[in-house]
Amino acid sequence: MLDFVAIAQSSPGPIAVNGAIVVGYKLGGVPGILVSVLGAVLPPFGILSLISVAYTVFRDNFFVQAILEGMTAGVSAVIISVVWDMASGIVKGRDGILILVMVLAFLLNYIWKINAIFIILGTVLVGVIRTMYMVRHEKTEACDKKEEEK
Repeated sequence: MLDFVAIAQSSPGPIAVNGAIVVGYKLGGVPGILVSVLGAVLPPFGILSLISVAYTVFRDNFFVQAILEGMTAGVSAVIISVVWDMASGIVKGRDGILILVMVLAFLLNYIWKINAIFIILGTVLVGVIRTMYMVRHEKTEACDKKEEEK
């Protein structure tokens, strides 16, 4: 089971669905995948559908509004905590390129209102180019060391 959890966590997407896919395939092949994914997705979908219907009925209720405002404050605190943890790790690493990317991403989104999708795609491109450069640079250094040893 630990192997299944590790596979589910390392795959992109929701862990519950990934776990359902892995376990469903192990237990029943492709039909097992279909049944397990439906079992993982349909209950939350139904619950959220009921909540959305109830929300439209109760959205003007004072207590519902107070709860939602409290939840907004809590979500904001969690987001600020995550941003602080990620940014402090980048700053402590003292990698100029990562710091520049972080600041530029903030400015592009907050000041110039660039869509986050484009920022993510840009950072992916920067990461790919940087990784390719580093791999090529390491290969060059390894070749130089081999030549020096000869």
